[in-house]
Amino acid sequence: MDFFGFVSIIFILVIILVLLASCVKIVPQAQALVVERLGAYLATWSVGVHIKLPIIDRVARRVNLKEQVADFPPQPVITKDNVTMRIDTVVFFQITDPKLYAYGVENPIMAIENLTATTLRNLIGDLELDQTLTSRETINAKMRETLDIATDPWGIKVTRVELKNIMPPAAIQDAMEKQMKAERERRESILRAEGEKKSTVLVAEGKKESAILDAEAEKQAAILRAEAEKEKRIRESEGEAESILKVQQANADGIRMIREAGADQAVLVIKSLEALKVVADGKATKIIIPSDIQGLAGLVSALTEIPKEN
Repeated sequence: MDFFGFVSIIFILVIILVLLASCVKIVPQAQALVVERLGAYLATWSVGVHIKLPIIDRVARRVNLKEQVADFPPQPVITKDNVTMRIDTVVFFQITDPKLYAYGVENPIMAIENLTATTLRNLIGDLELDQTLTSRETINAKMRETLDIATDPWGIKVTRVELKNIMPPAAIQDAMEKQMKAERERRESILRAEGEKKSTVLVAEGKKESAILDAEAEKQAAILRAEAEKEKRIRESEGEAESILKVQQANADGIRMIREAGADQAVLVIKSLEALKVVADGKATKIIIPSDIQGLAGLVSALTEIPKEN
């Protein structure tokens, strides 16, 4: 065998090895291969090792099964009250059927973008400016539902749609900022007025509570003064009674001592009258004199009328 024959054999072996290597396909995780045989769909290969026939079979499309994000540029839309604005959207989608994705539409991402723009225009056209600015969640939900139904024949599931930015014209933005500023000032005035009102009410309630406490304190002081005056009078009365009792006791002791000394009845009468005189010098307005004292007083008067002996 000459040199050229040997080289030809080596070349053929290399070609065969390359063909055999190209027939072995390893599909990684979260991917799928759409395989055709002689131009017709054959199968969808999932994760693992697969072998195809050389020349006859070919991989038509490699499909990513992960959830993907499509960020579309701002789209001009017109609201119901004829305000032109620009809105850009973000669409989250996932390929669920590689076969439909490969054969359903020519350019799936462009198709989703155009479908998103038309759906957004239809929804915003039924809303006014204020509704558009305050109905993001509603718009997102309606767009997701519409896009999911429309992309189902393409093997695509739309999982989420978000309005990224809503950009009204500069004049509208300026008017909205002025309106928001006026609203904030109005709320500030209301809060300030409510604060002053509450402060006035609290001050009035404090004065009322203070007046009630002062009246209660004055009442308690008056009660204490009355009780002190009552206690003073009771003690004065008790002192006077005790003084009178002591005087009477002293007179009684004196009379008893005179009687024990053998004094006659006339001396006892005189001592009794002296005791009554002492009693009469007090603050009493009425003096009760026993009947026997009155009789003895008459006897004394009769004795004073007897003429004295020369």
